[in-house]
Amino acid sequence: MNFENNLAFAKAQDNSDSLRKFRAQFLFPKSKGKDFIYLCGNSLGLQPKVAQDVLKLQLDNWANYAVEGWFEGEEPWMFYHKELKKLMAPLVGASEAEVCPMNTLTVNLHLLMVSFYQPKEKRFKIIMEGGAFPSDQYAIESQVRFHGYDPKEAIIEVFPRAGESILRTEDILAQIKENGEEIALVLFGGINYYTGQWYDMKSITRAGHEIGAVVGFDLAHAAGNVPVKLHDWGVDFACWCSYKYQNSGPGGISGIFVHEKHFNTDLNRFAGWWGYQENKRFKMEKGFIPEAGADGWQVSCTQVMPMALYHASLQIFQSAGSIVPLRNKSITLTAYLEFIINQVNIELGIEQYKIITPQNSADRGAQLSIIAKEKGKEIFDGLVANHILGDWREPDVIRLSPIPLYNSFEDIYLTGKALLEVSKQVLEL
Repeated sequence: MNFENNLAFAKAQDNSDSLRKFRAQFLFPKSKGKDFIYLCGNSLGLQPKVAQDVLKLQLDNWANYAVEGWFEGEEPWMFYHKELKKLMAPLVGASEAEVCPMNTLTVNLHLLMVSFYQPKEKRFKIIMEGGAFPSDQYAIESQVRFHGYDPKEAIIEVFPRAGESILRTEDILAQIKENGEEIALVLFGGINYYTGQWYDMKSITRAGHEIGAVVGFDLAHAAGNVPVKLHDWGVDFACWCSYKYQNSGPGGISGIFVHEKHFNTDLNRFAGWWGYQENKRFKMEKGFIPEAGADGWQVSCTQVMPMALYHASLQIFQSAGSIVPLRNKSITLTAYLEFIINQVNIELGIEQYKIITPQNSADRGAQLSIIAKEKGKEIFDGLVANHILGDWREPDVIRLSPIPLYNSFEDIYLTGKALLEVSKQVLEL
C-alpha cells in the first residue's frame, strides 16, 4: 500500500475498515472532557463497555444464589471456565483441552516450571532471551536456586549482537545447539516487551526439541496480538496475561497451555483441589488425581469476577473473527505508524526517532519501540499533554501500540502530527 501523510487518506482507510465498528465497544480515557488517543494497549487494554454489565450479572448471581451460584443459574461458576476455554483456544492455536484460565501470569509460570523444568546431572540449564521482562527473569532465577543451582551457571541469556537492538534467529538457534547437552529448558517470550520483536517460535521449538530440551513461552505480549500455533508447533507449555491485548482489566486472569502430549505423563506439579478430577472433586478424598488436560494444573477455585471480564473481551474477539482479521489490520496499521514516524524525521530534517522494532511485519506485532535521541521524556510528556497516551521506557524509548480492535488510521495520523509539533517545540527547531 502507498501510504499518505494526510487526514483524508487516514479517514479513507477507516471508512473501508471492516473492523471499525468495534472501536465503539470500548471506553477511552479522558482529560478535560477530551478522549485520549490510546496507544498503550501493549501495557493495559481498554475497558470494553460491556465489562460493567458482565460484572453486574455475576454480582447479581452472588446476591441471588450465594453459595448455590456454584451450581445454579445460567452460568454456574463450577463450570464457567469451560465457556472461556472455547474462546481462548483459537487465539493461541490450541484445542480446548490444552488451555485453561487461572491465576496470574507469574504464578502460572512458576507452576508450569514445577512440571517442565526438571534439571538432571549435566542437563540443568535454562536458555532465555537477554533483557526479558523482570517477571521472567526473577521467576527463572528463583526456580534454578530452588533446585540448588547458581543462576550465573544455570541461566544462558541470548543478547543481540554489539550495536544491534534485536536478536537474530540464527544466533538463538546457534546458542541452543552449542549448549544442547546442558539445556533442560528453553523458555522465551513470544514477543519481547521492550523491542516488540516477535521471535520465531516455531524454529525455536524445533531447535529445543532437537537437543532434547523442553520448550515453553511467555506469551504476555503475543496472545491476542499475533497468530500463534502452539499445538501445531509442538510447544510444550505456555502462559500469558489477558489484560494487555485481550482487555480483561488490570491484573486480569491468566491463561495456560499444556500440549496434549503431556496429558498422560507422570509430571511433577503443585496440586490444588480445583485441579482434582472434576466428577470426584467434592468427595474430598486423599490422593491427588488430576482432571484431564490443562485443567489438571488448576490449584485454587475459579476467580469468577476476573474470569467474567476476560469472557466479555473474548466474545468481542469471537465477533471480530478471532485473530486472523485483527492481524491483517494490525499489519497495515503498524506499518502506517512506521511510515508516519519516518515522515516526522523527514520534516524535522534530522533522525530524531529510531525504530528498534523489526521492520518486517512477520517479526513484530502491534507495537513500535522508538528511541528518541534527544529529550525523549520531555517529548513523551508533551504527547500526553496533547491527549496521546503511549508508554515511556527508560532511558529513551517511547512504545506505541496501535490496537486493531479500537485504534484507527486517523489516530495514527494525528499522533504523527502532534509528535512533529511537540518535537519542534522541545528541540527548538
